Amino acid sequence: MIHLQSINDVMKALADPTRRAVFERIASGGEITVADLTRGSGVTKGAISQHLKTLKQAGLVSERPQGRNVYYRAEPAGLAPLADWMSHYDLYWRQRFTVLRDVLKEIDP
Repeated sequence: MIHLQSINDVMKALADPTRRAVFERIASGGEITVADLTRGSGVTKGAISQHLKTLKQAGLVSERPQGRNVYYRAEPAGLAPLADWMSHYDLYWRQRFTVLRDVLKEIDP
């Protein structure tokens, strides 16, 4: 059974457009610092830090301190609860498409 809180954390973390953009930026590259994430984003360092905190709590990013910098990287395994939740609907949609295909065959043999 999928842990409901994990799904809620991931969905809540990715529901915010700015936070989702931060996650996508991190996921598109290797490691990145808060300063790099802030540059050109139009968002303050404080706001980026808050978004990172939420992403980290949801298991979507991890951090690696090095000297005065902290590097963030995406954690693909953090998306597993969401992928698991969505997989429950796979059978549902497969069945619906099978029914649709049968209906279309009846209409246009």
